[in-house]
Order: sequence, then C-alpha cells, then structure tokens
Amino acid sequence: MTIEEHDVNELIKIRHDKLKDLKEKGMDPFKIEKVNVTHYSQQVIEDFDNLEGDVITIAGRIMAKRGHGKASFIHIQDKDGRVQAYVRQDRIGDEIYEIFKTFDIGDIVEIIGEVFKTKRGEVTVKADRIRLLSKSLQVLPEKWHGLKDQDLRYRQRYVDMIMNPDVKETFKIRSKIINSFREYLNERDYIEVETPILSTIAGGANAKPFVTHHNTLDMDMYLRIATELPLKRLTVGGMDRVYEIGRLFRNEGMSIKHNPEFTTIELYEAYADYNDMMDITENIVSYSAKKALGTTKVQYGDKEIDFTPPWAKISMIDACKQYAGVDFNEIKTDEEAHEVAKKLHVEVKKGMKKGHIINEVFEEYVEEHLIQPTFITNHPVEVSPLAKRNPDNPELTNRFEAFVNGWEIANAFSELNDPIDQRERFEEQAAKRDSGDDEAHMLDEDFLNALEVGLPPTGGLGIGIDRLVMLLTNSPSIRDVILFPTMKPIESSKPEDS
Repeated sequence: MTIEEHDVNELIKIRHDKLKDLKEKGMDPFKIEKVNVTHYSQQVIEDFDNLEGDVITIAGRIMAKRGHGKASFIHIQDKDGRVQAYVRQDRIGDEIYEIFKTFDIGDIVEIIGEVFKTKRGEVTVKADRIRLLSKSLQVLPEKWHGLKDQDLRYRQRYVDMIMNPDVKETFKIRSKIINSFREYLNERDYIEVETPILSTIAGGANAKPFVTHHNTLDMDMYLRIATELPLKRLTVGGMDRVYEIGRLFRNEGMSIKHNPEFTTIELYEAYADYNDMMDITENIVSYSAKKALGTTKVQYGDKEIDFTPPWAKISMIDACKQYAGVDFNEIKTDEEAHEVAKKLHVEVKKGMKKGHIINEVFEEYVEEHLIQPTFITNHPVEVSPLAKRNPDNPELTNRFEAFVNGWEIANAFSELNDPIDQRERFEEQAAKRDSGDDEAHMLDEDFLNALEVGLPPTGGLGIGIDRLVMLLTNSPSIRDVILFPTMKPIESSKPEDS
C-alpha cells in the first residue's frame, strides 16, 4: 500500500467515525427524506438585485470550506453551479456550529438564510440554519488537481461530473440535441415509436451482434444492431412518417469513434426518396446546432466546421477519382478492380467484387478529406443490400452517407421495396455469412413477407447521435459524450482508445 493510499484510507475511516458519532447523537443524515429547495446557485447570483435580503433555501455539495474562528465560508455546488454561504456560530448556535465544523468536502447540506453581498462583492447566503443531508464517506480528488485520470473519469462519471463541471455541460448539450431532433420531426407529423431490442434475427446493418439467451424459450436472441427493419414494417402498416431514437449494440472494436452500445435516430417517410433524406439531414443537423449552441458554425479541434445548408455533394466514384486518382467508371470487371486495389495497396478479401473494392478505396483514400459536411452518393449495390438501385446504373444505389471531420454521421437511401430483388440480396448475404462473414445480413423471412404485402416508395435515414454530439461539443472521444461508456473490469483494464 502506498503512502497516498494509506492516507486516503485513514481519511475514509475518520469520515465513518464522524457518521457514527452523528447517529449516536440522533442526527443521522440519511433519515432525511425531503428538502424544499427554493433557489439554485445561478438564480441567486443572477437575480441578486431582487433577492437581496430575502430568506431562501439552497442545497448542494460542499466543494470548499475555510474557517475564521467562529465564522466560516463554504461553497455549495448544485445542479447549476456554485454559490457561497457564510456560516457564523452566533447565528446558528454553538452546538450546531460545532457539528458543522466536522462537515467535510463532498458532504451534501441544506442552508436556509439571507441573501447578501460580502465586502468583496460576492453574492452569499448568510446561514440561519444548516443541516447535513448526506455524509460523503469517500474522499473527493484534491481540488487543485481535480480528477485527471481519464480512465477513472469514465468509470466514475459521478465523480467526474462533480469535479469537472464542463462534463455536465456536455450532457446538457446532448439532451438539447436529442430534444431538437424530436421537435423537428414532431412538427412535421412524424410519430415516435419503440421497437424491440431483443430479436431472433439481427438485421438492418452489416455488423456482428451480441448474443444472449432466453431461458423460458430456450433459444438464443440478439441485441439489435439497427432499428431499420421493424421501422419499415411499420411503414408497410401505414405509418407514413415514423422515427425512433434509441440504443444499438454491435459486438465490434472500440476506439475514440466506436462504443459497443451507441445511440442513433432512424426515420422513414413514405413517398419520399434519398434526396428528401438529404434535405432532412442537413436541416435537422443545422437545426439541432442552432438549438443547442445558437450557431451552425462550430470549432472542432483546430478546424471550424460549418453545418449551414446546403452541404457539398459528390458521388463515391467521383470522390475516388478525385482523391485516389482512379476512375471506376472505366473499370469493367472484378479482376480489373482487384488489380487497381493491388496498385493502391488496398487490402481486399477473396470473393470481393468491384463494388466492394470501390468502397474499400473510398474508405482508405477519401474519408479523411471530408472535413466539411459532405454527402457521398451512389454506393455500389454490393455494400448496400437494403437500398434501391439507381435506374441509370443498376450497379449503384440511390444511397448517401454524410461525412463530417472524416467521420460518417448519417446513412440514408431510397428504400428497396422490391421483395424479389430483396430476397436475392438477402440470399447473397446469407451465402457470405455461411462462408464465415459474421457481419453479413441474416435472411429475414418476415421482413420479406412485409415487402410482399407492399412497402410504398420510402426514404430512410439514420444519424449517429454520439458522433454528432462529439462534433458539437468539441469532444475528442466518443466516451466523452456517453455517460457510462463500456469499460473493461478494473482489474484487467488497459488503455483501449486508439
């Protein structure tokens, strides 16, 4: 045990002893159930002119404490920020003041008192009454150093939020972004729904699912990797405008841009196409930026990103020509595509077709250049098993992905509603799965049945909320915008961000 660990353990023991003493005096703070808080810190400070002289009730966590004999100043942190309180022995009484002197940093208290300003001009609450509401039995990080260990910050988000107020602000912005999505769609007659998280088939995306077991049915089930297929079933059923905001789960790698569980919004609109989805994407994202930040121009690292519509648009093939120097319009066979990949040092797997290689070249050579919001259109059919073919070139699809800062933040297409074509593509995916590709789509007979009942021409869109929040809050890691990111057990944890 280090000296530091010994010191912390000794401080924790002292706190336990203080709690025991309080209980023996009949002052157990954990028996208190309710506090009638009348004001919060920022309200007290900002509305001082109207509140001066009033008696109010505040409550929060002690974050600083300094005493001068029979009087002390403490700083109370609540949901909005911090405010100072002044505690005097002759005002609250000798007995209570002696108990107050045992209060620690981290303890949660109630203060009833008068609003005034100190000689230094700081808005303060002069305590007439102070009461311990919760005894903190742990020791918060030292105030000047704060909680700096990034791994520990993610594991103990509750401490992170106490010691680093900017963290709380990030999640307030996240909430505003999600609420703005709902506002935008609800005003346009979209219906919000909930679809199953557990399913017997993992469909709607090329991704490896998490597997669990249902004991009563004695069968394996999957955590959903997308909400696409159930939402399109609802469109078949007559919900012409439908959306869902929710968690998805993919049993894949972890990085600064990937967490195994993440949040997306998916929406579907009957009688619309992927061009309509482009309009919605740039408008809903710019709307959320304005709602959350008051601007469509944001700073991310050393770059200024402008979300103001209209966004740039370029086809995947033209983007490959621009950044990789290869024109796939001139390449007619899979064999020629393999030769191009070899010259470009792009790794390809056996059985890959021209369309797969176009996508690989795009990922290797193009994505990093897409800093400002850009729509990449007309993906190959091989990598778009749920998208409608482009009528002018059946090898391509009416699909787009939206990129910002080199990251994909949205994916959309004119939905494939031809059940015969869809079955053929599912069967091709099933063959890939049988040959060892555990990210390939499963064959979903019920979804095919729904298409046979009849899906109208439909536009669909999915937006990754976590990555968008990263961009709008200048956060370097996806873990910074997920309250409780996935972590290894502490005894086996190692650095995972890359």
